[in-house]
Amino acid sequence: MSEKRTELSALGEFGLIGRLAEGIKTQNETTIKGIGDDAAVIDAGNHFGLLAADMLMEGIHFDLSYMPLQHLGYKAISVNVSDIAAMNGKPEQVTVSLGLSNRFSVEAIEALYEGMKAAAKAFSVDIVGGDTTASQSGLVISISIYGTVEKDKVCYRKGAGINDILCATGDLGAAFMGLQVLEREKQTFLANPNAQPQLDDYQYIVQRQLKPIARMDIIHELAEFGVVPTSMIDISDGLASECLHLGANSGVGIQIYEDKLPFDRQTYETAVEFNIDPITATLNGGEDYELLFTIKQEDYVKLEKHEDIHFIGHTQALEKGNFLVTKSGNQVALTAQGWNHLNIK
Repeated sequence: MSEKRTELSALGEFGLIGRLAEGIKTQNETTIKGIGDDAAVIDAGNHFGLLAADMLMEGIHFDLSYMPLQHLGYKAISVNVSDIAAMNGKPEQVTVSLGLSNRFSVEAIEALYEGMKAAAKAFSVDIVGGDTTASQSGLVISISIYGTVEKDKVCYRKGAGINDILCATGDLGAAFMGLQVLEREKQTFLANPNAQPQLDDYQYIVQRQLKPIARMDIIHELAEFGVVPTSMIDISDGLASECLHLGANSGVGIQIYEDKLPFDRQTYETAVEFNIDPITATLNGGEDYELLFTIKQEDYVKLEKHEDIHFIGHTQALEKGNFLVTKSGNQVALTAQGWNHLNIK
């Protein structure tokens, strides 16, 4: 082993994944797609199987001082369903593995599972097994998910062509601003334990942080409209980061427009209150779990009247780069400033 030491924060999550993936070669013909997308793709005969996994760590991904256990359980399932949605698939089964410290009672874990069962019902997913073990570092939740997709309907991060239309669902930046509100209320409580949380004016954005809902509704509607995206990814680490992933995997540049970016009024007003540029929150906030995808020009007419699909830009030749066009017409280079999971001090 080399004596050279490289800090995890220097590589970041995707840099580390790329480093570890070097030299890994698939050995089975049934492995269609391995590392590098929202889910692995497995040949299952007349369809593809989809495999994905996500881990949530207390103190890193969630704070139990303001995250109800029922909401956490729902979120743990939902964020995994989002990975299957990003492949244009249908989730079917999950396994749940927990690392538990002795400060958690049986009743607390039952509350966590109540949220998981609610999400499983909402997304028509079966909880089929898992594992439990002791933990010395708080609560650890690891979910593995299996789904299916028709072979001619699977969507990858690659596949976008030049002049495809870039689409985003829902609104963006809400989860990030909800987190800012929750963190502020936590600090207020720590300073004054008698203080009551002031969340009435922030219910939408707080809900987007505590209980994100995977956009399986969009997947079903795309099928109804007869649209198969040319590429797709879920928006977990921020819009700018996901745009760059789609562009890099598809070998194209991305251009998005400031006046086309979707954000809720509560997100905008809260960002202003916190002295945060609303566009910055929209581009880099993360944890919205909306979908970002590209479509062919001819599919625009099928989706143009959809109230929850927004046409935010287009792809272009790789050498033209990746840019945000401001309302004044200036081009600003897109950079990935979303959350780095491994930037731990």
